[in-house]
Amino acid sequence: MSDVIDDASTDLRIAQRLKGLRTEKGWSLDELASRSGVSRATLSRLEKAEVSPTTSALGRLCSAFGITMSRLMLMIEDDFAALLARSDQPVWRDPEIGFRRRSVSPPAGALAGEVLECEIDPGARIEYDAPPRPGLEHHLVMLDGRLEVVVAGIRHHLVSGDCLRFQLSGPNAFETPEDQGAKYLLFIV
Repeated sequence: MSDVIDDASTDLRIAQRLKGLRTEKGWSLDELASRSGVSRATLSRLEKAEVSPTTSALGRLCSAFGITMSRLMLMIEDDFAALLARSDQPVWRDPEIGFRRRSVSPPAGALAGEVLECEIDPGARIEYDAPPRPGLEHHLVMLDGRLEVVVAGIRHHLVSGDCLRFQLSGPNAFETPEDQGAKYLLFIV
């Protein structure tokens, strides 16, 4: 696909930014491992771009740094444009889970929100231990498929056209049934 960022280039920029964030905090690899729940060995390999980060690992690291995953993705981009053609919208993939996220409207310093277009393959489950920032507001609009979202211990069953509005304060999960994936827009404020 021409609208997907080169994976090796993206992994290298993510690696550099993760190392930069850790250095800015003055944390050792051991300290970050303790704060994020990601092993020291994995952190070392991520910072050297020896492995591609998974959704789970990035979620844990972003939580430790107190930023959203989209904010991290913005930090690896070179600049901000007011108009983003679809072909210029960065796409990040986690092939292990079967998850794709297109940053339709990436975060920017002067803007409060962002918009993501997400797709999850059938039979996939994504879990986040903690929000990157407590109280982070989400508006999830289902475009196609079926999705179960667990927020604050409550399971929500979503189908095309549904909108789930929530603020994150703890663990959350996204799960698709074995026979159907999901495509949705996620507005984060």
